[in-house]
Amino acid sequence: MAFVERWFQTIRTRTVAFVAIVMAVMVTAVSCSGGGNVADNAGVAPELVADYIHTVLAADRTAYTKHVVNRVATLEGKAKEDGVLPIEATEGWQQTDGIPLPAQMFRLGSEIANESGYFTYNLISPWYINDNHAPKGEFEERAVQEMIDTGEPVKEYQEIGDQTYFSAMYPDKAVAEACVSCHNTHPVHLERYPDKQFVMDEVMGGIVINIPLQGA
Repeated sequence: MAFVERWFQTIRTRTVAFVAIVMAVMVTAVSCSGGGNVADNAGVAPELVADYIHTVLAADRTAYTKHVVNRVATLEGKAKEDGVLPIEATEGWQQTDGIPLPAQMFRLGSEIANESGYFTYNLISPWYINDNHAPKGEFEERAVQEMIDTGEPVKEYQEIGDQTYFSAMYPDKAVAEACVSCHNTHPVHLERYPDKQFVMDEVMGGIVINIPLQGA
């Protein structure tokens, strides 16, 4: 379990540092804009901040998938011929000596970041296995289909209560065989989406980022 603990410490440290950097950028944007809508004044636009956030999130997730999960000797109870790490990547990692699957590791990071209240991010998909990843609200329900149809990010402002948010959804593609095999063979996926079989590089869902705007 020392291996897992080191990973958790690493992701927590990186996430806290990342939130601090993003907040520095956003504070600069707001101060440069004179407290108005940062999209309409000088400073760093919310769209660019969202792109920064997504770049780091996607890079970390891809690195974890390709360089950790792809190298484990066992993936969800099945031996991997090219596996070199004597450990299992499994959905039930908390009940075993295994490590989280990529989507679970991503969610662990999002829970840490979301505690800050500065911005939120999450995985989203019409083929969700975890109910927390189901599209929620008008923007997500509409944007996820548009994103899958076009393969391009969907970005816009939305009002939730009295708060204005800049929301962006980016395609989340299958970057490794582990992504495809885990989803295609998962009992929930087979029950809910029996006719859906993912292939490499296919858009499996999206990463949604919501940034609250100050003084918008």
